[in-house]
Amino acid sequence: MKNISRIFFIVFSSISFGAAQPRPFMFVFLNTNPNKPDLPKEQVDSLMSAHLANITRLANEGKIIAAGPFYDGGGIFVMATASKDTAWEWLKTDPAVRANRWVLEIFPYQPLRGSVCSVGENYTMTTYNFVRYAVKEGATSEESRRAWDAHDRYLQAFSPADSVVAEGILGNRQSSIFVYQGAAGEEFIKAEPTVREGALHVTIRKIYIAKGSFCEK
Repeated sequence: MKNISRIFFIVFSSISFGAAQPRPFMFVFLNTNPNKPDLPKEQVDSLMSAHLANITRLANEGKIIAAGPFYDGGGIFVMATASKDTAWEWLKTDPAVRANRWVLEIFPYQPLRGSVCSVGENYTMTTYNFVRYAVKEGATSEESRRAWDAHDRYLQAFSPADSVVAEGILGNRQSSIFVYQGAAGEEFIKAEPTVREGALHVTIRKIYIAKGSFCEK
């Protein structure tokens, strides 16, 4: 992660940020494209440099609020718009996006705990556990409602509570995210009844992001 740390420090240290950002938000997943074109290393390096430069430009323009890579590839953006079409227009300015380096998913984002904040110049990068939940494929609206209701009640018991960084809904509750710090939470996440019974699918990853991106202290 040393190279990632250096790159993201350069990107964010060149951006002048404010503090808390108003809603609405669009949450973007940049998922590694398994069918991405096989390009020479020099071309890939050039695309990634252009990708990072574009993050800097969009952040300076107030369009990207937060961004961070996953340790196992890909990453996220949180964008300051209520329009999926607008978010997509901004994303298409990224040469690496146009080169199909990722498969993009774009969702309206509704924070439940925490929010999304732009960081100041004096910030540190940190690692969080990033959990994504999705309702099982083919579930009825009633099955989905029951699963999410049980899920919400279960997460309220997450302990210690001050290790919770963020929680929020993606889209029309197609999925949700839960971000926490520390090493003690994975067993709790996997023990959730709705997860064990298959009503919800869960993915646990590690994300590298500027501390304060979710308005956490």
